[in-house]
Amino acid sequence: MKTEKNKVALVTGANTGVGFQIAKALAENNYTVYVGARNLEKGKNAASQLGENAIAIELDVTVENTIKLAAKAIEKEHGLLDLLVNNAGISNAGTRQGTMEEMLAAQMPSVASISEMKAVWNTNVFGALAVTQAFIPLLRNAPSPRIVNVSSGLGSLTMNQDPSNPYRKSFDVVYGASKAAMNAITVSLANELEGTNIKINAVSPGFTATALNNFQGTESVEEGSKEPVRVALDESGVSGQFTGPNQEHFPW
Repeated sequence: MKTEKNKVALVTGANTGVGFQIAKALAENNYTVYVGARNLEKGKNAASQLGENAIAIELDVTVENTIKLAAKAIEKEHGLLDLLVNNAGISNAGTRQGTMEEMLAAQMPSVASISEMKAVWNTNVFGALAVTQAFIPLLRNAPSPRIVNVSSGLGSLTMNQDPSNPYRKSFDVVYGASKAAMNAITVSLANELEGTNIKINAVSPGFTATALNNFQGTESVEEGSKEPVRVALDESGVSGQFTGPNQEHFPW
């Protein structure tokens, strides 16, 4: 039930997949959760499933005006933000159809479409940073604010150079490199915000079956959401960490 004491969270891309599961867990833990969605109707449908602690809000991370309006709305209603989860992400520009393997082959550096790369990075990298910049003033107003960037183990440069890693050949310049860039932004923000009350961490859901990979992942969305949910709820004050399934610490 919503009360004045509820902490306030915003989850981008929360109308489906991992974002929905994170929003669900936050709502169950008495957060007032803003369900960020590009399509407001889809956001409202998701919020209705999550109960009265959930509020749909239109937020397209690639459209500056929707970011500004969302920040103004939350500022007017609460004056602060306790938790920002940058979950919104895409794996391709949606211009081609095919299996995950076919899509991935088209995103290798020798053949990747630069326009598709820009489209994906616009959401996964620039969009995530734009949202973060817009909400940092509200995060500063909270007693123990946190930022969680939903990344991928595919974005670990160290792991991609390990010959024993079976997924290293899947490191592409469209989606995979966008998550490496998101990780770099996470580290940069952690360094800048060190000594402040804002903590920031990156988390990988693992190989989860979502629309990102044509639902060909090996883990269910519920299983894959466990670590992102844990990190989102973690108020221990850790910052600058990158973790994955089973709380494994990933190298940057």
